[in-house]
Amino acid sequence: MKLTDRPNIKKISQILGFGILLAPILLYNIPYFLRPAQTNEARSLFQGIAYRREFRSNPRPNVIHIVSIDLKAPGIGIFVTPGTPTADLTETNARTATEFLKEFKLQLAVNANFFYTCIEEAPWDYYPRSGDRVNNVGHAIAKNQAYSQPDSNFPALCFDANNRAQIIENGTCPAGTAYGIAGDTLLVKNGKIVAQSQEKSKEDKPYPRAVAAIDSRGEKLWLILADGKQRLYSEGLKLSEIAEISAQLGADTVLNLDGGGSVTLAVASPSGAKLLNAPIQNKIPMQERPISNHLGFYARDN
Repeated sequence: MKLTDRPNIKKISQILGFGILLAPILLYNIPYFLRPAQTNEARSLFQGIAYRREFRSNPRPNVIHIVSIDLKAPGIGIFVTPGTPTADLTETNARTATEFLKEFKLQLAVNANFFYTCIEEAPWDYYPRSGDRVNNVGHAIAKNQAYSQPDSNFPALCFDANNRAQIIENGTCPAGTAYGIAGDTLLVKNGKIVAQSQEKSKEDKPYPRAVAAIDSRGEKLWLILADGKQRLYSEGLKLSEIAEISAQLGADTVLNLDGGGSVTLAVASPSGAKLLNAPIQNKIPMQERPISNHLGFYARDN
């Protein structure tokens, strides 16, 4: 080896060392560049299903996703994660939205019931993981079979065999319900925003949100999601704010679904399942949280 080669070897070693140190930082930041753009967009996804993305800078940055579904459109089918109750009283296997979409060959999927147990301590320390057993809160019905019992504190979104939707305030779907899920708060009733309790109003802070809204005839459904917990990109909506957005769309009744890291909107595409929003799990954008159940839709291509 020539003496003149030693400085080059040292320089190469320094570059490699720097690269090794920089790699985790680059890997951590890649998801930030995969998020949907902070721009407005409107398009038809499938027959009877339209999508709109809105970016709002006031009162804080927010990326909002609005899906409108004509429940009477040809080819529209409704599906909810099937329950598999066991002796330990758990009801479903946790799945991400894209896993749910692919497993049941759906065109669209969104998160549904609140659930337990959910732990998020660190990227390597969380529960559930895909396949882990969990419990749903409130009514959950799939294929005419109820697998999670109603709770009067958790209003239910119920679909009959003809796709007619209704939101039941006492949390119990009526006889003949083919599919049903539950939320925790009625935000709009009879076209008017519901006043929240003083305690809930004090706790109403910007947060990732997902709501289901229907018209007075139960023939149109809106799914409205707001990304959150992502400073300068999308910081989330208050319940009062997403209620106002829903009412402006013409919704008659609006139900708040599970929020936070559960908020996920997945869609089928020619290249496979993809995300339309920017979920955040373990403080990492575009990472999906495995959750208890989902509301899904079958639809025909345009």
